[in-house]
Amino acid sequence: MTLLERPQPRPGVLTIDPYVPGKSSAAGVERVFKLSSNETPLGPSPQAVAAYCAAGAHLQDYPDGASIALREAIGRAFGLDPERIVCGAGSDDLLNLIADAYLRDGDEAIHTTHGFLVYPIATLGSGASPVVAAEKNYTADVDAMLAAVSERTKVVFLANPNNPTGTYVPFDEVKRLHRGLPAHVLLVLDAAYAEYVRRNDYEAGIELVATADNVVMCRTFSKIYGLAALRLGWLYGPQHVVDAVNRIRGPFNVNLPAQAAGIAAIQDRAHVEAARVHNERWLAWLMEEIPKLGLKVTPSIANFVLIHFPDGEGRTAAEADAFLTRRGLILRRLNAYKLPNALRMSVGTEEANRLVVTALREWMGRQ
Repeated sequence: MTLLERPQPRPGVLTIDPYVPGKSSAAGVERVFKLSSNETPLGPSPQAVAAYCAAGAHLQDYPDGASIALREAIGRAFGLDPERIVCGAGSDDLLNLIADAYLRDGDEAIHTTHGFLVYPIATLGSGASPVVAAEKNYTADVDAMLAAVSERTKVVFLANPNNPTGTYVPFDEVKRLHRGLPAHVLLVLDAAYAEYVRRNDYEAGIELVATADNVVMCRTFSKIYGLAALRLGWLYGPQHVVDAVNRIRGPFNVNLPAQAAGIAAIQDRAHVEAARVHNERWLAWLMEEIPKLGLKVTPSIANFVLIHFPDGEGRTAAEADAFLTRRGLILRRLNAYKLPNALRMSVGTEEANRLVVTALREWMGRQ
């Protein structure tokens, strides 16, 4: 059988660089501190763990295909209409559903230079073309995004705060971006790290979704709620977008234990606040201590820090990463994000944070 005689994927699929998650192990190292995936060091709420375990007695049952109780819990927590919420297997699931529903062959979707890797993957997988808008100082540039809009543009993805840079776009600028988009273009606000933000000029997107027909907001339970293993996310959007996404999502795309744990997690506000307080303290500490070593960091409002390394042999991010890995300190390489000489470090426990700074001080002292 020749190549042309066998089944062929749609154009764009084979041009996708598969998503590679942060590494989680180090060969020959007994104790590892995984700081590569922005997981909360406090873990999930004990109430969420209890709800997850209780769900184990009902594994023979299909979950509620509409995630009604979970959507109602999210609605109560954020003051939203549950009918305008869709739950998914992580926000990645929802981003792909949006692409499937609103992009087709020949369309374009815009994301920024260092935007989340799922955006081009979802775009290419739907047969559309990703268009990259340049950033300024590792931050999304509204003017560049608007300049990238063409008659083929159907979706604009904006991670706010952005992963892996930790930067954000103030709400006034988000509204300016929205005002500049044609009415038929869907603005997708990816607010996976919104719960960590403590800035007066930031808004996750709820207000804009409530007043616009072409804006959706995606959120996740993977970060501050500590449910990354369960893959749970949610979308808030106009009713017509919710209707379209519900028509193509899997009928049981959120499993029963995830729904149960999600309800308990979002109700445990004390645990969420403890995670926020821990992050605020140690994020500030890392952004103060790392520059003292002669390394640059990009100001972050999320739960991770982008560390920039000097050029030159013996001083690269790859060499620093190898040094740290040998000590069981796992950070994230960012070649796929077009940041080959930077590492992203998740805010960890006090012990992990101090160990990384100590190890980097030793490494810099060898240069």
